Amino acid sequence: MKKYLILFVAILLAGCGGAGDSQEQFPMMGGGDSGMMARHHAQVPDEYAGLTAPESTDESIARGAEIYKMNCVSCHGETGAGDGVVGASLDPLPSPIGHTTQMLADDLVFYRVSEGGVAFQTSMPAWKGVLSEEQIWDVIAYVRVLGQGNTAQIDQMQAAQQESMLKDALDKGAITEAQADTFRIVHTELENYMKSDVSQGTMSERESSALVALVEAGTLTQEQVDEFNVVHAILSTGGFMP
Repeated sequence: MKKYLILFVAILLAGCGGAGDSQEQFPMMGGGDSGMMARHHAQVPDEYAGLTAPESTDESIARGAEIYKMNCVSCHGETGAGDGVVGASLDPLPSPIGHTTQMLADDLVFYRVSEGGVAFQTSMPAWKGVLSEEQIWDVIAYVRVLGQGNTAQIDQMQAAQQESMLKDALDKGAITEAQADTFRIVHTELENYMKSDVSQGTMSERESSALVALVEAGTLTQEQVDEFNVVHAILSTGGFMP
């Protein structure tokens, strides 16, 4: 797990369209409007046309799961049905990305995530300046698996990856059992908090803000957060993170 990829695909497929198409032709996705078919056939700008997703792996799907759980779930919901708690206040509602990503071409999905939905009157931010291309493909890979109803498989895969990472660090004496326990506790609380967080900023900034909020709320102690950061640095610089 890389630096908790806090980001999101905030209304991943909420706005669609393409160069040369009027915005009015492509009303927002979510809530089932009559322009859905048109959006599925929207023209993709030349710079994105023809892009194809790299072959997904357990590792890329697990990274995508981190991204989705930290940010996307608050709008798109646990199963990608567009029924997240925060998303309920949006107009139009977030799209059911678990379903729609199964039908759309790779280049169209990548284009939507990268450019966001401002041009199409949606709430989705542009992520091309925040996420790397790899991170965007990772979250697309996860959402497609999510849409196939494999959430339990992803949860198990992600948990196994974290435990494998911690075990490796423990076996090599890089961290102690107490540090591993603290890491698990803080990571769980951080993940839960980010499900309903809609603040802006880089992933690192949002993670830092979330940890401050958790301390202020009394959910975590400052000592736990400090230890979490120490362990995270050890795992990152020591080559334990995939």
